[in-house]
Amino acid sequence: MSIMRALCWQFERKLPHKMARMAMVRRATHHDGTRLMSGDREIVGYGVNGSPIYIDCVEFPFPAIRYREVTRDLCAVREKELGDWTALSLQEKKLLYRHSFCQTYAEFQHFTPDWKLVMGVGFWSVAIGLLISVWYNFKLYDPVPETYAEERRQAQLRRIIQLEMNPITGLSSKWCYHTNKWK
Repeated sequence: MSIMRALCWQFERKLPHKMARMAMVRRATHHDGTRLMSGDREIVGYGVNGSPIYIDCVEFPFPAIRYREVTRDLCAVREKELGDWTALSLQEKKLLYRHSFCQTYAEFQHFTPDWKLVMGVGFWSVAIGLLISVWYNFKLYDPVPETYAEERRQAQLRRIIQLEMNPITGLSSKWCYHTNKWK
């Protein structure tokens, strides 16, 4: 008996929900909680790291479980699927596809404008950060000390040169004492 017929037969038997879940857990791994969350959906592959989860992803094109659970309509279409595919209508082919997958490649790779929201939030964050730093600069910090004035800095530089501080590699080594100019 094929897997498809077994699933449809199980659906027709209408096993209690608890027994169907126990059948899902029968293959005991460390992902039992995930299997219980997946419901009565058919496990069809390995998936991402062996987890029985559904995800539309280019890197993992074949999810581990089907997107939807088995229904009566699907059982009838699956019986018809075993024959010639030209006998299937377009709606039936779409039903089979949508049973296994939520979106087509074109749908889940479609460019979305989410980047605009991310960029907007980023620009707002930068603007708020700049406003806070400007506010800190004007309101929170003390005024700049008077030693930062240009004439005071020039006087300090002259004093360093006159005292010949660190004459080998420091600032005084770049001053010519004979011509009183920078080397």
